[in-house]
Amino acid sequence: MKFVDEAQVRVEAGDGGNGTIGFRREKFIPLGGPDGGDGGNGGSVYLVGMENMNTLVDFRYQSVYRAQRGQNGMARNCTGRKGDDCFVSVPLGTRVSDSETGEILGELVKEGETLLVAQGGFHGLGNTRFKSSVNRAPQIASKGSAGEHRLLNLELTLIADVGLLGMPNAGKSSLIRSVSSATPKVADYPFTTLYPNLGVVRIDELRSFVIADIPGVIEGAADGAGLGLQFLKHLDRTGLLLHVIDIEPYESSESPISAAKKIIAEVEKWNDNLANKPRWLVLNKVDRVLDEELDAHCQEIIDALNWTAPVFKIAAINGQGTRELMFAIMEFLEAERHKKLNLNSSQADVI
Repeated sequence: MKFVDEAQVRVEAGDGGNGTIGFRREKFIPLGGPDGGDGGNGGSVYLVGMENMNTLVDFRYQSVYRAQRGQNGMARNCTGRKGDDCFVSVPLGTRVSDSETGEILGELVKEGETLLVAQGGFHGLGNTRFKSSVNRAPQIASKGSAGEHRLLNLELTLIADVGLLGMPNAGKSSLIRSVSSATPKVADYPFTTLYPNLGVVRIDELRSFVIADIPGVIEGAADGAGLGLQFLKHLDRTGLLLHVIDIEPYESSESPISAAKKIIAEVEKWNDNLANKPRWLVLNKVDRVLDEELDAHCQEIIDALNWTAPVFKIAAINGQGTRELMFAIMEFLEAERHKKLNLNSSQADVI
């Protein structure tokens, strides 16, 4: 299925049903009085987060969603039936905004979570509601209000624990293939990854995390060059970034240091949230360098980047060093979750 991470849809809530004018007419009861019932409320439109969806492609084929109109009121004080609500399934990680005003309406990040995006109209009142001591036979009723109509922008950001960051052909796809069951395209030319890929890394039966591979970032990506602008947002939710560097580029005139600095500059230009995330350096394709030269070659890159965060040396193509990297990531994520739980419990105690 083609990956689609942006879509525009129109949602239309149902109008409220009109109130009715009616009078009780029964034999031997000449002054029965008003008995016009209220209309029913219009149905609303809700978005529902679904874990089994991973793309917005369905909205390319259906882009309008309508809830049901409320039924008009009836005689004998019968209220019209409420219009059925419309529930629209979206993938987890969907951010919703109003296309016309730019207002952020919310995000859906949990299974079954709902978000009201178009409120149904309120019911009209029947003439019974207007009865009073001075007006015992009112000839008026109100109409139901109109339901909300909105044009929505849906934007999907992948929910992953770890994101892979790097130049095209740095070996990100090879790494995710090596450590998970994901099967992104791998070839000896740049931009083989055109859409984000998710892979689940299982350390054991009860310990796992999700890793995201996005298309390679190039210089100018934050300003719209290449595919970087479109997919850098998918790294916003991750808890850890792996900066993958090809330490021995094949038939490339650009040094690994120069390429790494360009990536760092693009990340900082994109937004502060991404720039401040924990970021580890992954020196890939170490199998291309002679063992006696490897440590010096890697240290040169580390020193040039003034890198102080953890550094790992791997060869994704044959799995060398990937096991140690995955275990280190799992320990880091578990420690972060533990910190978050302690923080939440401390805040609860204060309240």
